[in-house]
Amino acid sequence: MTCKDCGKLLDEHEKEASLDALGVPLCARHTRLIKRIILNNNTPLEAIQLFYGLKDRGAQPMLEWWDGKKSVDIAFSRVKLNIEIDTEYNLITHEQALKDLEDGMHSFKNGFTTIRIPHLTVKYYLEDTIDNILGIVADLKINMKVI
Repeated sequence: MTCKDCGKLLDEHEKEASLDALGVPLCARHTRLIKRIILNNNTPLEAIQLFYGLKDRGAQPMLEWWDGKKSVDIAFSRVKLNIEIDTEYNLITHEQALKDLEDGMHSFKNGFTTIRIPHLTVKYYLEDTIDNILGIVADLKINMKVI
């Protein structure tokens, strides 16, 4: 098996360590880099798995992209799509709902579409989630050409 980031051939220890920690086969160097991103940005593991799943399908997402106000879990800057993975959606308060709405409004004012995906959707339906996101990206590309 090879690293999903650099293509380096993984030994059994590297593969197991990365899969146990992140759910994605990465070399030791990229495992350290992704763990640092998780630590610095509080990135959900599902965002990492979705990011590499999208890359495997030929997409060019960006992980932890700065939108001018905050860091976004995954972004497609060319079509102005931001993706946030919700890990605590079942515990949402009215304050958090308003904050999410304001964040969406801020992104929309800057021409970006923000979608929020429950982490369980990525955890249990990764391929379906990837298919839907790629469909959204394709439609956004078409709409951008029309405008």
